[in-house]
Amino acid sequence: MKRLIGIALGIVTSIGGFLEIGSITTAAQAGADFHYQLIWAVVLGTICIALLIEMSGRFAAVSKHTIADAMRERFGLHFFMVPLVLVFFVSLLVLAAEMGGVAVAIEMVTGVHYPVWALPVGLLAWGLLWYGTFSVIENGVAMLGLITIAFLVAALQLGPDWHALVSGLAPTLPDKQPAHYWFIAVSILGASVSPYLFYFYSSGAIEEKWDATYLGSNRIVAAVGMGFGGFLNIAVLVVAALVLAPRGIHVEKYTQLPLLLSSPWGRLGFALFAAALFITCLGATTEIALALAYQIAQGFGWNWGEDLAPRDDARFSLTYTIILVLATLLVLVGLDPLKLTTLSMALTAASLPVSIVPFLVLMNDRSYLGEHTNGWLGNISILVVSVLASIVALVSIPLEIAGGS
Repeated sequence: MKRLIGIALGIVTSIGGFLEIGSITTAAQAGADFHYQLIWAVVLGTICIALLIEMSGRFAAVSKHTIADAMRERFGLHFFMVPLVLVFFVSLLVLAAEMGGVAVAIEMVTGVHYPVWALPVGLLAWGLLWYGTFSVIENGVAMLGLITIAFLVAALQLGPDWHALVSGLAPTLPDKQPAHYWFIAVSILGASVSPYLFYFYSSGAIEEKWDATYLGSNRIVAAVGMGFGGFLNIAVLVVAALVLAPRGIHVEKYTQLPLLLSSPWGRLGFALFAAALFITCLGATTEIALALAYQIAQGFGWNWGEDLAPRDDARFSLTYTIILVLATLLVLVGLDPLKLTTLSMALTAASLPVSIVPFLVLMNDRSYLGEHTNGWLGNISILVVSVLASIVALVSIPLEIAGGS
């Protein structure tokens, strides 16, 4: 019974924590600009992150190592510094975008410009990490994120064209703005397959003392939780196609996003959207800050653990404090949160091979996993998607910037 409760809680947490500012923004842009044409990108990203989450949980449960710890041990500190530095700087931009999302949600309700809220948001996130436990971070905030089911209800109520929706599952060449199309496609992949997610997940498995008996639970949580989270992401895209596209609205600023729910439900929809944005971005903020602190502490062999008192892992606690300060400063200077979000998602896609290829090497190392190493299909699928996403991102980012977006 305890294991079943754990599975159910893990699934609910995965669903509630799937959507955040990157997923919401990129899906809304896809629906507003290309209707259902980019549903395939959401599906592909969902499959990839489900596979990577399953792998990271399996690796931690069997090897009793986190990904960062094993990467440093297997390849050495000098090699480990390459993905560490790249993931750190890209994830720091994503963190700033998430904190900006929390601040924008408060601006929607209060009317006070979002940079004013940067410091209070940073202090709130720091307080959750400093005084909270891993279960509070993973389960508490993410369960509140189930409010995002409102997007699915709205999509069904608005009545999508099911034939066109199903057609969007197959990749097609765009009939307009090809550079923008591929930029949004890789941004969706970057929002779905962010490296911080599987670093965080493997660390959480160690925090919760998983062993090989958790492998079945891990597969269920990864498949069902991430799968339904992907449905919610598609729902955002569908709502944008039904609400924003007919009005010719291209998502260029955050003030346009509440229309996704306020259009069908009025003031209630506006309140639901603001609450969803606040909760999901706050949850992602704490997870990203923790994931980066985990990666740094594990890479350098420091004591670490969210369930430990800050005095027992002082360098780990200091690390996430500094990370939050840096991200807060980026929000304070008034960087456009929307542009920061889409650019950071595309940069995440461009950097995927650097973090994923060493991870795949670990997943095929019998000294860590014994008989639980990867199959060839999983290896090839993840490798091909990450490399192609990186190539397309490196080509489309300059074209998007040159186009003035």
